[in-house]
Amino acid sequence: MTYCVGIRLNAGLVFLSDSRTNAGLDQISTFRKMMVYERPGDRFMVMLSAGNLSISQSVREILQVERLERGAGEEPLTIWNAPSMFDAARVLGSAVRRVHEQDGPALRAAGVDFHTSMILGGQIRGEAMRMFLVYSAGNFIEATRETCFFQIGESKYGKPILDRVLTPTTPLDEAAKCALVSMDSTLKSNLTVGLPLDLLVYEADTLRSERVVCIDEHNPYFRMIRNTWGERLREVFEGIDDPHWDGGAATHPLLAPSPRFEPMRKITHPGERIV
Repeated sequence: MTYCVGIRLNAGLVFLSDSRTNAGLDQISTFRKMMVYERPGDRFMVMLSAGNLSISQSVREILQVERLERGAGEEPLTIWNAPSMFDAARVLGSAVRRVHEQDGPALRAAGVDFHTSMILGGQIRGEAMRMFLVYSAGNFIEATRETCFFQIGESKYGKPILDRVLTPTTPLDEAAKCALVSMDSTLKSNLTVGLPLDLLVYEADTLRSERVVCIDEHNPYFRMIRNTWGERLREVFEGIDDPHWDGGAATHPLLAPSPRFEPMRKITHPGERIV
């Protein structure tokens, strides 16, 4: 009951999350799934969460105080003193494992799977922007130039537009627009994802962001996105030729020679006895 997307570009980072956690017939609940950790001038990090809400909330709380022990004489590692985003992702993974140790046995006894996934992205002074996808086991992978975005939750509906549009050189505002179109496609096809949305855009090397907005059904830009995207899709669809079955008469015939075999079929003739 979630859709979140994080995008890493040359120009910065884009984060978008919905807020629906329950979509039953008589109960719809909303909780924020975006958490910002900021120390202006030193570090800026954003975490998006999906999966079991109780697990996600526990991880958030433990992450504030989670400490990874280091060598003798070295200060324990936390998200507030981690020298790199990789180390911050290690702290988050440790927090996930801590919650699993505490709650995993009770959840299994109740027949509930331990399921959570998180996107952690940001920048620490002295290093480049980085983004990680953290799994239920606390392990993680990093976004690359070849894979410049991560999705968690109900990702399949909003993925095509991201695949077609995003590259590392995409401008930030264009990427934000793409993320909102991706979210609109998900909202259109899946009731378990819902408004309001949280959108954050971070510009590289600023170590802070004021471009944060909560989007509800009255937001004029998102209403324009929803209406325009649907209209333009219909226009493009109607502009594509219908299939032609007569072969040579069409510029792009559907019935064209193919080396593949025809479908297997059984044709009966009048009066033929079927055994």
